[in-house]
Amino acid sequence: MNDAMDQGVPADDQVAPFVELLRIEELDENLFRGRCHAGAPMRAFGGQVAAQALTAAGRTIGAERSVHSLHGYFLRPGDPTRPIVYQVDRIRDGSSYATRRVTAVQRGEAIFTMSASFKRPESSAERQRTMPPVPGPEELPDPFVAWERANPEHFAKATGFRALEMRFLPADAPGMPAELPGVPQQFVWLRTGTPLPDDDPLLQVCALTYLSDLTLASTTALHLEPHSFGRKGPRRTLLASLDHAMWFHRPFRADEWLLFAQRSPSASDGRGLALGEFYNRDGLLVASAVQETLLREARATRP
Repeated sequence: MNDAMDQGVPADDQVAPFVELLRIEELDENLFRGRCHAGAPMRAFGGQVAAQALTAAGRTIGAERSVHSLHGYFLRPGDPTRPIVYQVDRIRDGSSYATRRVTAVQRGEAIFTMSASFKRPESSAERQRTMPPVPGPEELPDPFVAWERANPEHFAKATGFRALEMRFLPADAPGMPAELPGVPQQFVWLRTGTPLPDDDPLLQVCALTYLSDLTLASTTALHLEPHSFGRKGPRRTLLASLDHAMWFHRPFRADEWLLFAQRSPSASDGRGLALGEFYNRDGLLVASAVQETLLREARATRP
């Protein structure tokens, strides 16, 4: 649940299809089980926990409804060496909206809770913020190439994160919005590294839930240090996700490039806040995300 990609997965170096990261098994009615890889040393990656929790909630909803929002709280670090049990409560099934609550449990203790809301589609007038005219992902370098060169052993173990693709936009890239005082920002293109099934809209949303937790936390710390891909030397901050919320506005595919525009309007009291927007290649705003993090400056190590 810390800054993603600072810890690999201690497994073989075979990268499985991205869909395997979201796989859960049904144990009983409203009861599911999954496994999550590490996001920081001995801590399950929060984005994967949230994505599996949403998958569990969606398994109890009919195909006529799609998820439109989720709100989750990270309560305890998850252990990547042990399975996670997801308990689903069917809170409400209305004529238009349905609500589910999911509790992720390890060793008899809740490590994550989520409320997710689903609705039937309807027609209405539309508007949205315009996507900035930034360079596309094909014009940007692959950060995984530099990662493999700099730390091949770590790269080989990070099989979970290698199932996706990322491209970071430099701050001086053409079309980048001006950074407001006190509001650090970073823009990243994201997608799954392998195609997702065409007939499962829930899977697309759950995949984006996973992707949304990759860089939001680091956005809250940009005034202190860059994301791990641009950082040299040891980390200077302690980061952990406290809560995570998403809203899904329009249909999309998570296996096609999406621009994640992120800004952090506040950091105080050992906490940072980050806001993010996802745009597809046609400029449609497809989803929004908000995350609050634990944010502390690491103490200097005494000689």
